[in-house]
Amino acid sequence: MSKRFLLGVLAAFCVLAAQAQGGDNADIKKAVEAALGKGSKVDSVRDAGFLGLYEVVVGGEILYTDRKASYFVLGDVMEAKSHRNLTEERKNKLSQINFSDLPFDLAVKQVRGSGRRVFATFEDPHCGYCKKLAKELQGMTDVTIYTFLFPILSPDSVEKSKGIWCAPDKAKAWTDWMLSGTEPPAAKCDAPIAKLTELGRRLRINGTPTIFFANGNRVPGFIPAAQIEQALKTSGS
Repeated sequence: MSKRFLLGVLAAFCVLAAQAQGGDNADIKKAVEAALGKGSKVDSVRDAGFLGLYEVVVGGEILYTDRKASYFVLGDVMEAKSHRNLTEERKNKLSQINFSDLPFDLAVKQVRGSGRRVFATFEDPHCGYCKKLAKELQGMTDVTIYTFLFPILSPDSVEKSKGIWCAPDKAKAWTDWMLSGTEPPAAKCDAPIAKLTELGRRLRINGTPTIFFANGNRVPGFIPAAQIEQALKTSGS
């Protein structure tokens, strides 16, 4: 039997296996959407790689099911030997973005020192943890911070965001408000609040602050400056 023939058989087997897997995934997707109810949309289905389960992503959240979608498993899966949280690792992977695709022209830009290290935040002017973050960031140097206004907490958050955006110096208006409560001037321009809100929704940002690093990693919630410094070292800024 020739080597070429064996390679051909192996290639055909791989194609058939992939097609079968794809069929399984499509069937599982339909079954899960039917089980979850009308209007439910499954983002993706893949072999989880453990326990014979399939990973199903719905609205950015992960659940597990069997091949026939007869049972759902909710919660985190830990690898016993390494103590790795496999579910958390996948969530972090799924929540990554292409950092360079962010519309930086819609952000309040702050440059300190060389500005060589870069990250972005989504923040609400009335978010207490965002104000805490603003204080933490004051001690950082050689960074460029892109702050996307994401006013989701109150109607006044929208008004404050408009005033900050329309201020002659956006960065100063933002830091003055966040650090000392200095009211921004009344808005006298067409602030892109609708675009910013849509951007945040599209990125599935559910709370503020949310931080993105140059490698696409997302950190939901407040973290101290020391953790930001560490993330910057590994993010390829």
